Amino acid sequence: MHGDDSESVKTPLEEEFLRTRCGIYDPSVPASPLLTPLAAAVLHVGSPERILQIECGSGDGALFLAREFPSARVRGSDRSEEAVHAATARVGLDPEGRVAFKQGGPRSLPFPDDQFDLLAALDAYPTAGEAARVLRPGGFLALAASNRRDVFGGFRAKLLSHRLTRLGFESIWSEAAGDGGFSVLRLRSDGASGLAL
Repeated sequence: MHGDDSESVKTPLEEEFLRTRCGIYDPSVPASPLLTPLAAAVLHVGSPERILQIECGSGDGALFLAREFPSARVRGSDRSEEAVHAATARVGLDPEGRVAFKQGGPRSLPFPDDQFDLLAALDAYPTAGEAARVLRPGGFLALAASNRRDVFGGFRAKLLSHRLTRLGFESIWSEAAGDGGFSVLRLRSDGASGLAL
């Protein structure tokens, strides 16, 4: 034992791999938590009663949302059956059924129309049509990414933004947060799409 050597030492090869391939390692700067962009995004969504997180993985984001909005019903969906089982196992005692998980991908969400006030996506892209279908009029879409490029740039993000605008979403707020960033959009409550007739 050499005292407190709990911090692992990276070899130069490991540091180079993490810096160039993953874009996440700088030994002088501690990494920000992955949920930081989601946490910043939900500051702009009011007090939703029904929340859905897509591609929820093991449930970190959905459980965060349940803590952030203690009176809301929170649902998570993921295409992986194993992820849904892992997330469900983390819920613990929930006699009111406030938090639950279902298997389903972002192209075919296993929920009825006009069900949610907030749809959250962390490092995932919903399809524009499914987002518009499951959100209530006036509902919010929070797109958060742990990598800044994934929210603010790239063809996929721009195409999704264009499709969301055509379906009646309007941008509320976008900014960098932690190592990533977020955009919050709102589905118009007047039912008008962004299409010019």
